[in-house]
Amino acid sequence: MSVFPRTEVGGVSVSRMIIGTNWFLGYTHCTAGKSRSTERMVTNPGSIAEIIEVFLKAGVDTIMCPHTKTCMYDAIREAEQRTGTKAVIISTPSFPTDPRTPFDGFDLSACARILDEEVVKGVVICMPHTSTTDLMVDKCTREVRQMDAVCRLIRERGMVPGLSTHVPETVVYADETGLDVETYIQIFNSMGFLMQLEVDWVARIIHNAKKPVITIKPMAAGQLRPYQALTFSWNAIRDCDMVTVGTMAPEEAQELVDLSLAILERRPALPELQRTRSKATVLARSSS
Repeated sequence: MSVFPRTEVGGVSVSRMIIGTNWFLGYTHCTAGKSRSTERMVTNPGSIAEIIEVFLKAGVDTIMCPHTKTCMYDAIREAEQRTGTKAVIISTPSFPTDPRTPFDGFDLSACARILDEEVVKGVVICMPHTSTTDLMVDKCTREVRQMDAVCRLIRERGMVPGLSTHVPETVVYADETGLDVETYIQIFNSMGFLMQLEVDWVARIIHNAKKPVITIKPMAAGQLRPYQALTFSWNAIRDCDMVTVGTMAPEEAQELVDLSLAILERRPALPELQRTRSKATVLARSSS
């Protein structure tokens, strides 16, 4: 198998495919019933570790791990022990805010305590979550308010700072003001799912970004099939950018790796097709 391509974020080598964790934890963006059933099937350290193991063996060693009280860290450690490969952990912690935060700044003592926990968890790249970042985006002054102090605390702890955002302006304003960040998270998929601007506008913002961009939700939370979604994503971003994928089973993880490598290497993607009775008329006789 080919070695999965890599890029750099702030001097840290990361795989261009990033292991997403929403599906692991039942965050389906669908219905409550779907989320509960997904959580029941997947959300335990053993099941998640089996999926992560597939990625690690394929050279996809970078994982987007949410800052929550979950079993994710136990699952990561188990997968690392199985494979002998250490994961590069990207975390997206939230920080407390109130109506005065954009003007007076963050409670830096509270931020420091949160960031100290991130260090203990082995976080390498720390990106304040969209629930914090996007509250600070000021479209009048074209800046991400007060985030410089948080980025400084991240740097002081030896982690690489970035910004997780659902707002396209964040990338533009952070670049314009020279904010000390090394990467951005941005929603990007061919469907425009959860995107605040048209797909072509966001594509232009990604291409013009001064730092590598981590794209998320390429399959629109399961509304796009992997072949369509990944063919678009890998061809629409730069060589320095990344794609975050979510899965519910080891077999799905392997399919996404194989499909992505075929797309990136410009060779036919020949995943195993689902055989149903309705496909019988298009099968060659020798295949039936």
